Amino acid sequence: MPTPTTVDQDLVEMMTSVFASHREHHAATIGTATLDTGLWNQLKDLGLVRLTGREENGGSGASWFEAAELLRATAWNGVRVPLPEHDLLACWLLDVAGLAGDERRRTVCVLDDNGNASGVPWAATSEKVVTVWRNSGTYRVADVETSALTVATGTNLANEPRDTVTADITTLAGTPVPDAVIDQLRLRGALVRGLQVCAALERILDLSIVHTTERVQFGRALAKFQAVQNLVADIAAETSLARAATDAALTQAVRTDWSGTSLEFLIAVARSCAGHAASVVVRNAHQVHGAIGTTREHRLHEFTNSALAWRSEFGSVHHWDDTLTTAAVTAGRKDLWGLITG
Repeated sequence: MPTPTTVDQDLVEMMTSVFASHREHHAATIGTATLDTGLWNQLKDLGLVRLTGREENGGSGASWFEAAELLRATAWNGVRVPLPEHDLLACWLLDVAGLAGDERRRTVCVLDDNGNASGVPWAATSEKVVTVWRNSGTYRVADVETSALTVATGTNLANEPRDTVTADITTLAGTPVPDAVIDQLRLRGALVRGLQVCAALERILDLSIVHTTERVQFGRALAKFQAVQNLVADIAAETSLARAATDAALTQAVRTDWSGTSLEFLIAVARSCAGHAASVVVRNAHQVHGAIGTTREHRLHEFTNSALAWRSEFGSVHHWDDTLTTAAVTAGRKDLWGLITG
């Protein structure tokens, strides 16, 4: 049976309404590097915190298609909340490792050989951190109380919490998991950020269309000037390309239950397209908005900063470009077309 790719529109509208309403009533606190626990509790009551979790484990049993719409709703409205880190990464990893979880808020980190992990999303505001490290050639997973770790707070370009976590790996006891599980964890994180980047680019496109349509210069709307039309057209084209590539990777991930042989390649394509699109979209959007687009009062910076920050997480643009290059060289002249077409 084909995998359904459509999502209940009532669910999508409910998600959008929740975040739009939150944005309207909490505009003053949006953009701060703190977690709104009231919003988190509301999302928990609605069954959105563990949207993709198995029902027998207290989840809602939804797919990644629903999760993608949830990510788009949060990014479109500029609301920061660690839903993907909790549901799609940390709690998923607990399920795979066979570790019992609970309702406490989580994030995930992969420690290096010295027990350090940098850029960990929302670590300081999480109640537990699903911690991964390598011991004697095997990855291990443990569900660790945040209070048992050393956490130095930090932020990314979008002012979202990105903390440094330190642990004494000689004292940690964890459950062994195959390397393939951690490989999938990284791919899941990469797709999460790709979906978020695309949503930010789509909001930037919307803001640019509204601004150029409403703003009048020299007696006519900015949208009537050919140079401005070209800038906005490039924004639209790059945004559409990024979204198409990311949707293709998402569909393959769901269709193959994250086991497809071409999945890493498709995610690399998505992240490369989204990463390069962000450069064009951010540059052009600030050009068409002019000086007003650089002010704190205007919302443009919320989405341009987010797009630039997210494209660098779970693999930089350079990393994903290198992955594509390696895949193309490995495929060679004979198999390159088959690699591209799947």
